[in-house]
Amino acid sequence: MNAKAKITMAHGAGGNASKELINGVFKKNFSNKILNSLNDAAVFNIQNTKVAFSTDSFVINPVFFNGGDIGKLAVCGTVNDISVMGAKPAAMSAAAVIEEGFPVKDLERIVKSMAETAKKAGVNIVTGDTKVVKKGEADGIFINTSAIGIVKSGVNLSASNVKDGDCVIVSGNIAQHGISVMLSRDNFGFKNNIKSDCACLNGLISDILKASNGVKVMRDPTRGGVAAALNEIAESSKVGIIIDSSALPVAKDVSAICRVLGFDPLYIANEGKIISIQNEKDTAKVLKACKNNVLGKNAAVIGKAVKSPKGVWVKTHSGGLRRILNTDMEQLPRIC
Repeated sequence: MNAKAKITMAHGAGGNASKELINGVFKKNFSNKILNSLNDAAVFNIQNTKVAFSTDSFVINPVFFNGGDIGKLAVCGTVNDISVMGAKPAAMSAAAVIEEGFPVKDLERIVKSMAETAKKAGVNIVTGDTKVVKKGEADGIFINTSAIGIVKSGVNLSASNVKDGDCVIVSGNIAQHGISVMLSRDNFGFKNNIKSDCACLNGLISDILKASNGVKVMRDPTRGGVAAALNEIAESSKVGIIIDSSALPVAKDVSAICRVLGFDPLYIANEGKIISIQNEKDTAKVLKACKNNVLGKNAAVIGKAVKSPKGVWVKTHSGGLRRILNTDMEQLPRIC
């Protein structure tokens, strides 16, 4: 990056500016084989045991929203990051930066939520840290969580595995989390009951991997949405991905709000959905496994990998192709 450059909100949007920041600062200085794969979690061996490890920080505003809170989100987000690499969560850490004046009753509510969510996911929070900063030096509370898990023998999921003809499944209705948070934050006068899809996906992912050994990659399309996740996969695998616009699962109320506000659901964050790409012959098995799990009941096959054109494209209702690019515009900042 340019030595005179300054960090902007675009660097947190999951688009090209984020990529420039990661590659030009962090990857350049931390470079190693494990890090450079840039998957959702690092996968490596410890004394002949294959493990996945990930860490994430959560700065969502507001900390309480319809369908969850920052604590639930922190546990789910980190569990999901190691689970999409095929790992079974083994243990978690939790650290909090708390602003002076933050209500203790809200802190206890958040911590209880974390404990309940971790228990439901079958993982213990085994270590952590707490820091308190002066009023005005944070925004209520920020949480960092890390997790480690064991990867089952024979499982090798990576964004670089996708081949021509592989099929793309999304596990349910997209864009619910981002829209829910936005409506919890800002009063637009909409009457709605849109809930965040925030959920731990390790059970659903386990069902998928039991149903098929043909899965190439899984991703939870959080910041930057489905668009960012598919662009990362297409670039890593050097393929194109064509999505059928008519196949995209979007709830009617979410779709309506997106139309009114000019948002594209493909770019909006999800916290309880996965993208699974597998060979064509196993796609029906994976789709069935999704639909048999409550978290995947609205799963759909949305597209296919192709040799060309490279990049991510949507087949429109008229039959044409529209390029889906990474965006540096943060449609909904502070959603995770």
